[in-house]
Amino acid sequence: MGNLLDPQSLLATFGPIGVFVVLFAETGLLVGFFLPGDSLLFTAGVLAASTAVRLSLPVVIACAAAGALLGAQTGYLLGKRGGSALLARVRNRHLHEGVARGSALLTRYGLGKAVVLARFIPVLRTVLNPLVGIAGMPAARFVRWQVLGGLLWTVGVPLAGYGLGSSVPDIDTYLLPIIAVVVLVSLSPLLIEVVRAWRGRVR
Repeated sequence: MGNLLDPQSLLATFGPIGVFVVLFAETGLLVGFFLPGDSLLFTAGVLAASTAVRLSLPVVIACAAAGALLGAQTGYLLGKRGGSALLARVRNRHLHEGVARGSALLTRYGLGKAVVLARFIPVLRTVLNPLVGIAGMPAARFVRWQVLGGLLWTVGVPLAGYGLGSSVPDIDTYLLPIIAVVVLVSLSPLLIEVVRAWRGRVR
């Protein structure tokens, strides 16, 4: 059985279907906030360029895009049909911190840009879709922005992994440290926000 938190194990066990399920859960269901979307997409791209796991890059991208787009739409609908009560029932501290950061992102960038930017930030890509549903963003407008952000994320990250995998011989040897770097980079926006909040409290 594949480990949902280990991209390489998950891909070896479930292949592109695992990518679809993880991205759908991470972007559409509040319980999926802990799933490794960024590292999974990047690892899938790397492995598609190697011989360790037989993965087709076009199939990976298609499954990733389908999972991310359907997931975001599901999250939006959940928010529109009673998301405030749903969020209130969730007790996880990290998720509520994500809600606060998502609200700040909406205030700072507006609904459209926030939907795109949140795709690249862990936890925020889970909570922002319900938040814009709660905020009453028109469905047609949400679809335009979420499709743009979803395709940028699910096409760009695997292609970056594929490019690296194609250019570095025996990339499998370095996969674990590469994944660690990807995770740190994906978490950097959250760390920046934490530092800003801390400086604000100090001031």
